[in-house]
Amino acid sequence: MVSRPRVYVVIPAYNEGPVIARVVTEVKRAGHAVVVVDDGSSDATADQARAGGAVVIRHPFNLGQGAALQTGIDYALAHAAEFIVTFDADGQHRLSDISRLVEALVQERADFALGSRFLGQAPNLPPLRRLLLRAATAFTRLTTGLQVTDTHNGLRAMTRRGAAAIRLRQNRMAHASEWLGQIAASGLRYVERPVTIEYTAYSLAKGQTIADAVFILLDLFARRLYR
Repeated sequence: MVSRPRVYVVIPAYNEGPVIARVVTEVKRAGHAVVVVDDGSSDATADQARAGGAVVIRHPFNLGQGAALQTGIDYALAHAAEFIVTFDADGQHRLSDISRLVEALVQERADFALGSRFLGQAPNLPPLRRLLLRAATAFTRLTTGLQVTDTHNGLRAMTRRGAAAIRLRQNRMAHASEWLGQIAASGLRYVERPVTIEYTAYSLAKGQTIADAVFILLDLFARRLYR
């Protein structure tokens, strides 16, 4: 009998108590190991994640999504993960896309499989947010040389070798661009695959604001200009 690869799904979470148990339960039912990094939540996120069957690591206070992802990646590597998938806690990612990304790693002999909503679908994506995401993608292509179609997408998969090449230092939302910069610097193979991001009233309320997105673009530009 051939054993299934050890896929760890890393879910950073901050005050996601209303939805995290459902998200974790669905991922567990698919046969994946789940580690939720509770990034200093003030609600019942940790308890709800455990109820869904996740291993929970708690940050004593909010450090930001980049730090939460790095904590989860480190845990998965220490527990013999063969593949690591990052997945949002707010319910906007589709479970079926996990296997699609992992299969891409194997079939393409790649170390990173990046989800793209612009190759796939993004129902209810607000027009202004779409424009800002397109601008961020153009900036990333220019500065990293990666010919990607989507930059700030939290749904991605990697091999052990790929995960070992990632060391996030941008704790806040700018970590998404930093991630791609590190992929470019590693020289490891990457592929993109279409995924679906389902925008709901809950995920839009919880997500990055337009002001946050503009600040990130300005911050990334300044860092590039003065490095």
